[in-house]
Amino acid sequence: MTAMEWEAFCRRRERSPFRMKFHLSRKDIAYIEEKGMDTISRHAYDFIGKRLAPAFPDNDGKQTPMRGHPVFTAQHATGCCCRSCLMKWHGIPSGRELTDTEKEYVHDVLMRWIADECAHSR
Repeated sequence: MTAMEWEAFCRRRERSPFRMKFHLSRKDIAYIEEKGMDTISRHAYDFIGKRLAPAFPDNDGKQTPMRGHPVFTAQHATGCCCRSCLMKWHGIPSGRELTDTEKEYVHDVLMRWIADECAHSR
């Protein structure tokens, strides 16, 4: 995702009261500081692979908790929480496994949002 694409996505996201209500908690920030961004990145890849990448994820639409990990919060904030939201927000079709390029794209979106949230919390 280029900087221009990210800015366009953020402008679109700003029009969604639901997506805009998500922010990292103090506990999330502390967890990120304790574990480091490399660990959070690995967790993101793991969650994407297990909960989002399959063509028909278990409990699709309900597979991502609303809180409990910074990546979960990021998934809801960015529309990367389920396959229908991926379609609506990012144009990634459901009903087939995510490609490696799509997994990388989702990871980049999540990590960029997390980095922005951490930067704004200081």
